[in-house]
Amino acid sequence: MSYAIENIRNICLLGHGGTGKTSLAESMLYLKGATDRLGKVVDGNTVGDYDPEEIKRKISISLSTMHLEHEKYKVNILDTPGYFDFMGEAAEALRVADSGIIVCSAKGGVSVGTEKAWKALDAAKKPRFFYVSKVDEENGDFEAIYEALRAKFGTSVCPCTIPVKDSSGNVTGLYDLIVRKAFAFDKGKKVEIPVPEAMKEKIEKLSVAVNESVAETSEELIDKYFSGEEFTVEEIVDGLRKGVKELTMFPVFCGNAMTGVGTLTLLDAVVRLMPSPKDAKAELSEDGKTEIACDPSAPACAIVYKTLSDQYGKFSFFKVVSGKVAADMTLVNPRTGTSEKMGHIYVMQGKKSIEVKEIDCGDIGAVAKLSDTKTGDTLCDQKRQVTLKGIDFPAPCYAMAISPKVKGQEDKIAAGLARLSEEDLTFGVVNNAETHQMVLSGAGDIHLDVICSKLKNKFGVDVELSPARVPYREKIRKKVKVQGRHKKQSGGHGQFGDVWIEFEPGDTEDLTFQENIFGGSVPKNFHPAVEKGLRDCITEGVLAGYPVVFLKATLVDGSYHEVDSSEMAFKMAATLAYKAGLPQANPVILEPIGTLNVTIPDSYMGDVIGDLNKRRGRVLGMNPAADGMQVVEAEVPMAEMSSYAIDLRSMTQGRGSFTFEFVRYEETPGNIQAKIIEEAKALAAKE
Repeated sequence: MSYAIENIRNICLLGHGGTGKTSLAESMLYLKGATDRLGKVVDGNTVGDYDPEEIKRKISISLSTMHLEHEKYKVNILDTPGYFDFMGEAAEALRVADSGIIVCSAKGGVSVGTEKAWKALDAAKKPRFFYVSKVDEENGDFEAIYEALRAKFGTSVCPCTIPVKDSSGNVTGLYDLIVRKAFAFDKGKKVEIPVPEAMKEKIEKLSVAVNESVAETSEELIDKYFSGEEFTVEEIVDGLRKGVKELTMFPVFCGNAMTGVGTLTLLDAVVRLMPSPKDAKAELSEDGKTEIACDPSAPACAIVYKTLSDQYGKFSFFKVVSGKVAADMTLVNPRTGTSEKMGHIYVMQGKKSIEVKEIDCGDIGAVAKLSDTKTGDTLCDQKRQVTLKGIDFPAPCYAMAISPKVKGQEDKIAAGLARLSEEDLTFGVVNNAETHQMVLSGAGDIHLDVICSKLKNKFGVDVELSPARVPYREKIRKKVKVQGRHKKQSGGHGQFGDVWIEFEPGDTEDLTFQENIFGGSVPKNFHPAVEKGLRDCITEGVLAGYPVVFLKATLVDGSYHEVDSSEMAFKMAATLAYKAGLPQANPVILEPIGTLNVTIPDSYMGDVIGDLNKRRGRVLGMNPAADGMQVVEAEVPMAEMSSYAIDLRSMTQGRGSFTFEFVRYEETPGNIQAKIIEEAKALAAKE
């Protein structure tokens, strides 16, 4: 079915893990007949959570796209994970949603996930509602959550529904402050009920808050408010719609997804108050030169916001920003310059794909088997080639080495990770030539664990994670002069090479090789062999086998044999000199140091600085940031940062974030150096 752009609503569900986002989406779909059963997360049968990992873990892991029809409006629902390891999925949803619903539980306070969802929507300048879930469960307290939301986010937080309770405190329905009526919910239908006498004073107080918020949206309504006249329902709806669009009003709704309480009221508000794609500001191309309005008659332009990849191929999810996308249409990907045929196109209901002939302007769809398009790419008409702004994903901050449990399956791991990276752009893989490890980096331990499970289930390779080795270096601190003499006689031509080399600290990280030979004691044609022998040696230091840097080697003397000397003999002589000389030159291990910027609320400052001191960090300063946050700048050894992503999350209840960037190498303290050498010996013995 085709929908006018004014009748489309694209909403994303955001909030802390466990607050009921997936259950709310399920309730919406069920009550509107988009699904024939009310699935439950614990039973693993919801429309939104269909990935085997989600069913096993009972949490949302990836963004799910669903849709329903309500009062001839199409509502696209983008259900995002609440766990911080999967924030990249929320970034995808925010790129194409026109508004957001922040779901928070009536059983807890304003959680970190609520704060993060608010900040994300605020940064994207998207309208938003609050939805307080589980209001009729034991210990649910809507009033406390509403007051906490106003205290945290300001008086622009406006109540729109409140629970109706009987004399025993049980929730029997909702009072709708917009239409000024109370409703019970029976088999998915709203049934008007009388307002309990005990609630009238509370309703009057909250109605004043609604009227004050509505009055501020226009001068006419302000005049009417101060004259004591009552607003009509239409005036309240118009005022709320304007306030929501202008980001001056943030309505609060409530309910319980499992019983259906409040779900239809929330959907009424979505179609009445939330903006359509047409109401959004025109998009600017990435270079800022072209404006792309949400115009159905304009050339087609779409943004790919998610990719699903499995053994059968790829599904690319997209939002039509202008024009429309029809089956068998050919669009251009400006990033690659390739033409992509939109063969079969679909609308998605979780994992179920429903084939359609076209996707209208402002709507969301999916297409299979695009050859060279990835998440964040633009697809557009040949007549108007533009590149829209892509998706900003959080940088990986937690790294572990990944290896197969059965040797020889490294290629299978690499192939599997390459396929997984098509749908998840928040992890990275690096083959570290220095440490001989494949290093997998992501948002946290749960994220990496999910990737490992997918490698096993989808690609049949068992893997294990271990701490990533730190790329240490070695250098010398004093000057020595040593001889390297290689002599071998075993019948026929022998081997003879004899060198005297001075080793001393150099000025550059790479080997500095010089020769200072008098009288031709070592012929010039053997000098390159001496240098080659040393360059082969510096890949492994004498303390723990790490590369040697800042080394200067000067060939000062030696001898040769007219028959037995060769390039190989002088390479061996240089190697012997290296192995004899470096242990005498006061060698030391260098460790990588990085600059750490930690963004935290001021209340966690003491804990974070104390933790940095334990990690041998040096705090360089503190600077205020937005929203009452502080940025702590420090220099910390890389060896102390392996678990920092998890530890910081624990210390700050998920409110802290950080960036870490390598800056230089420094000498390692003696006690740490001894530990590194022991670990290197143990590793060598194991291998």
